[in-house]
Amino acid sequence: MSASKDPLHGKTLEAILTEMVTYFGWEELAVKISINCFKSNPSIKSSLTFLRKTPWARAKVESLYLYMLRQQKKAG
Repeated sequence: MSASKDPLHGKTLEAILTEMVTYFGWEELAVKISINCFKSNPSIKSSLTFLRKTPWARAKVESLYLYMLRQQKKAG
Protein backbone atom coordinates (compact mmCIF):
# COMPACT_ATOMS: atom_id res chain seq x y z
CA MET A 1 0.00 0.00 0.00
CA SER A 2 1.34 3.41 -0.91
CA ALA A 3 0.53 6.58 0.94
CA SER A 4 -1.54 9.18 -0.88
CA LYS A 5 0.47 12.03 -2.36
CA ASP A 6 -2.51 14.35 -2.01
CA PRO A 7 -1.74 16.76 0.87
CA LEU A 8 -5.48 17.13 1.51
CA HIS A 9 -5.93 13.38 1.99
CA GLY A 10 -7.01 12.62 5.55
CA LYS A 11 -7.21 16.31 6.53
CA THR A 12 -10.47 17.61 7.91
CA LEU A 13 -11.72 21.00 6.83
CA GLU A 14 -11.45 22.08 10.47
CA ALA A 15 -7.76 21.08 10.62
CA ILE A 16 -7.04 22.90 7.35
CA LEU A 17 -8.81 26.07 8.50
CA THR A 18 -7.13 26.00 11.91
CA GLU A 19 -3.67 25.71 10.31
CA MET A 20 -4.47 28.57 7.95
CA VAL A 21 -5.69 30.86 10.72
CA THR A 22 -2.51 30.11 12.67
CA TYR A 23 -0.34 30.80 9.61
CA PHE A 24 -2.14 33.82 8.09
CA GLY A 25 -4.45 35.16 10.82
CA TRP A 26 -8.07 36.13 10.16
CA GLU A 27 -7.25 39.54 8.68
CA GLU A 28 -4.83 38.26 6.05
CA LEU A 29 -7.12 35.32 5.32
CA ALA A 30 -9.97 37.77 4.64
CA VAL A 31 -7.73 39.70 2.25
CA LYS A 32 -6.65 36.56 0.40
CA ILE A 33 -10.18 35.10 0.25
CA SER A 34 -12.80 37.82 0.43
CA ILE A 35 -15.72 36.12 2.17
CA ASN A 36 -17.77 37.53 5.04
CA CYS A 37 -17.16 34.61 7.39
CA PHE A 38 -13.48 35.65 7.44
CA LYS A 39 -14.19 39.40 7.64
CA SER A 40 -17.09 39.86 10.05
CA ASN A 41 -16.70 38.35 13.53
CA PRO A 42 -14.74 35.33 12.28
CA SER A 43 -14.67 31.99 14.05
CA ILE A 44 -13.75 28.46 13.10
CA LYS A 45 -17.32 27.28 13.73
CA SER A 46 -19.06 29.91 11.58
CA SER A 47 -16.48 29.53 8.82
CA LEU A 48 -16.88 25.75 8.76
CA THR A 49 -20.65 26.10 8.49
CA PHE A 50 -20.30 28.44 5.49
CA LEU A 51 -17.52 26.47 3.77
CA ARG A 52 -19.39 23.16 4.06
CA LYS A 53 -22.40 24.71 2.28
CA THR A 54 -20.43 26.65 -0.35
CA PRO A 55 -18.31 24.54 -2.71
CA TRP A 56 -16.63 27.47 -4.50
CA ALA A 57 -15.46 28.99 -1.20
CA ARG A 58 -14.19 25.64 0.03
CA ALA A 59 -12.27 25.21 -3.23
CA LYS A 60 -10.60 28.59 -2.68
CA VAL A 61 -9.65 27.64 0.89
CA GLU A 62 -8.19 24.32 -0.26
CA SER A 63 -6.26 26.04 -3.04
CA LEU A 64 -4.82 28.61 -0.62
CA TYR A 65 -3.95 25.81 1.80
CA LEU A 66 -1.95 24.01 -0.90
CA TYR A 67 -0.17 27.29 -1.69
CA MET A 68 0.60 27.74 2.02
CA LEU A 69 2.10 24.23 2.18
CA ARG A 70 4.32 24.96 -0.86
CA GLN A 71 5.52 28.19 0.76
CA GLN A 72 6.32 26.39 4.01
CA LYS A 73 8.22 23.71 2.10
CA LYS A 74 10.30 26.36 0.31
CA ALA A 75 11.07 28.16 3.58
CA GLY A 76 11.88 25.04 5.53
